[in-house]
Parts: sequence; C-alpha cells; structure tokens
Amino acid sequence: MSEAAPPFDPRDHRMVPEQRWFEEFRLGERFVLPSRTMTEAVFLAFQAASGDNHPVHYDAEYCRAHGMSGMLAHGYQVAIQTVAGAGLFPHMVEESLKAFLEQSSRFLRPVFAGDTVYPALTVDELTPGRTTGVVGLRSTVHNQRGELVLDGRHRYLLRRRPAPTGGRSDA
Repeated sequence: MSEAAPPFDPRDHRMVPEQRWFEEFRLGERFVLPSRTMTEAVFLAFQAASGDNHPVHYDAEYCRAHGMSGMLAHGYQVAIQTVAGAGLFPHMVEESLKAFLEQSSRFLRPVFAGDTVYPALTVDELTPGRTTGVVGLRSTVHNQRGELVLDGRHRYLLRRRPAPTGGRSDA
C-alpha cells in the first residue's frame, strides 16, 4: 500500500506556483497571449456579449457593398484580445495584484473576419511607490501579415514583496 497523499489545499491549486511582486518585473519583459483567428463564431459571440448590431460588423453583403473584403471587427472585439487573463500575467500576480487601473487602445488597421491576430503585452513602465508600484504593459495586436493593428496600454497596481517575518526575537 502506498503512502497517503498530502491533504488537498485549494490555495496550492495554481497555474503558476511562483508568485511575483512589483519589484520582480523588468522593462521589456514580454507576455505572449494566444493567437486567434477571427471567425464568424467569434464575431457572433462578441455581438451577443456587446449588443452591437451595426451591419458593418455582422452583414457580409453590407460590407462588400461598402468596399470591404468582409465583416469588420469592432474595435473592442480587437482590444479584448489583449485581456491579460488570456495569458500567464494574472496567474503570476494573484497575491500581489491590487487593481487594474486603466486601459487604452489605438486602432491602426482594420481586422476582418478570417484574419488571425497575435496579441502580446510588454512591460514598459515600472513606477515604484512605498508599498505598491504600477506596472504598465504596452498591448499590441499584429495580424497574419505582421501589421500592427492595435497599439495600447494597460496599467496595474501591484503590491511590493512583503518584508520577511519571524526568525529572530529580541525578547
């Protein structure tokens, strides 16, 4: 008979066991997010979630009649491809994350149904505070032709690593 397994603790059930704190990030560090082909199903899911009903996003014939090659992705549909939760970043900061502070995006080129997008986040700001710090991430989305279609920013407030406790008593 084998030894008994240690008791299960939900706090140990993590995708990334090593937690990171503000001071452990480096400028230029890159977090790749999953690529995605913007299928008609993705368009439909976005329409259902957003309530947007303009035909430029959901009517292929309307788009062709207006000189487009296909249905045009809504800007937010492209921006949500940069959601940090699609990658490892939020799993690394489960203990240190205090707040998602802001997000901005510039839409540089159209994304059409059938395009494949490649999102990424790159650390471009580290602003320390006394007990916290702001980590800024440049968000980018490229298409299958290597063209930058979205350029943006995310900012997160993270805790600094807590000081070690215990070990020595002066009593």
